[in-house]
Amino acid sequence: MSKEAEEMKMQALLHWAADVGISDAPLLDSDSSSCSLGRSLAVSYFPHAGGRGLAAVSNLRIGDLVLRVPRAALLTRESVLQDEKIAFCIKKHPHLSSSQILTICLLAEVDKGKGSWWYPYLVLLPMNYNTLANFNEFEIRALQVDDAIWVSEKAILKARSDWKECLIVLQEMKLKPKLLSLRSWIWASATVSSRTLHIPWDDAGCLCPVGDLFNYAAPDEPCVEDEQQHTEQPDLHAHRLTDGGYEEDSASYCFYANKNYHKGEQVLLGYGTYSNLDLLEHYGFVLLSNPNDKAFLPLHMNINTSKSCPMKDALYIQPDGKPSFALLCALRLWATPFNNRRAVGHLAYAGSFLSNENELLVMRKLAKHCSKVLEELPTTVGNDASLLVIIDKMLESGSHLGCLQFAFCRDEVVGFMQANGLKMESSANSLPTAKFMRSLERWRLSVNWRFSLIRTSS
Repeated sequence: MSKEAEEMKMQALLHWAADVGISDAPLLDSDSSSCSLGRSLAVSYFPHAGGRGLAAVSNLRIGDLVLRVPRAALLTRESVLQDEKIAFCIKKHPHLSSSQILTICLLAEVDKGKGSWWYPYLVLLPMNYNTLANFNEFEIRALQVDDAIWVSEKAILKARSDWKECLIVLQEMKLKPKLLSLRSWIWASATVSSRTLHIPWDDAGCLCPVGDLFNYAAPDEPCVEDEQQHTEQPDLHAHRLTDGGYEEDSASYCFYANKNYHKGEQVLLGYGTYSNLDLLEHYGFVLLSNPNDKAFLPLHMNINTSKSCPMKDALYIQPDGKPSFALLCALRLWATPFNNRRAVGHLAYAGSFLSNENELLVMRKLAKHCSKVLEELPTTVGNDASLLVIIDKMLESGSHLGCLQFAFCRDEVVGFMQANGLKMESSANSLPTAKFMRSLERWRLSVNWRFSLIRTSS
């Protein structure tokens, strides 16, 4: 899509949004407008911070209402199933999950073309996503870490399984052949995964026109580690995890500024604390600096002397290099003589310092294990930093040139070219296809993910 065509479609979306009541004006503002934005926000492009997003058109203060989207504008299961034909087909298959049904509803609306009430919104949805379910075998292996590879393979298997379960429904609805394909299903499910917002009446969430133009900002502080604190005060940090929600009194999804913004700044939406692997799996991007990232450590320690023994997913290194609360507790118990573990187990799992000797053993064990994990990885921080420079040059120039200049990454570059059906000796004289460039973007995400992980573990 050309920039001119995209701009025309964006203006059509904003005019449609104004017609259905989407606005960045206060609820009591009676000033009519042919466009939904312009008082608080404007669509802008941020090439190094999420691409298309929303910018402040004036200074905003924390707590300011910046956007309202009425319930009628939300694309939900409830709204789509008002179409009796779609509802009839889906009711015949009560085993389907809520997210599967919303994905079917999205494909059904796309099938309507200009006949869909949400057409101005649907035509501006991304044509491709970089969520893990879209990764090919090479891109998955480029993640290098077993846990990440397992998560990727699981995401692909789930997408295929969901599609097979729902294919009979899509066929009964007589959608266009193109929309029956696995590729279309992965696109629709990625749209649902990456763009839905929470609503209280449907656990599948909703697609929110204009509201999903906000790009993501990680909460300033990492997740609360102490599970006891989480249990005792579940809503302690709730205000930090979201900048919007559905409000019954106005029957609208409302968004608020969670900090002060200067005119021209990108207004961001914080919708939860996610590690980079979570973001890659569900949203298709990673953050260069993510305060909620985690480097998991497979310790394989026999310390199960308490019902409070931490689960594997609680054993990780934080971005600041410190061990998680659970990891530190587990290591302190490991460093305790076996015949004394039962006596001090409750202290270790409470996070108590046991002794200077114990703490020294813990730090030595942690440093040794981190070094071992890093040594087993095929590449180093320096390798990955240089490889990212190469990939960025290829993305910027739209060519294959320069791939052979660095011997350290030749094998990986050759693997990437082969995965895309290209030979190194002939690639320099050919122009890359759109499919090649999308794969290049996903490869960059894999390298960027492992680069961030290695920095955390170092």
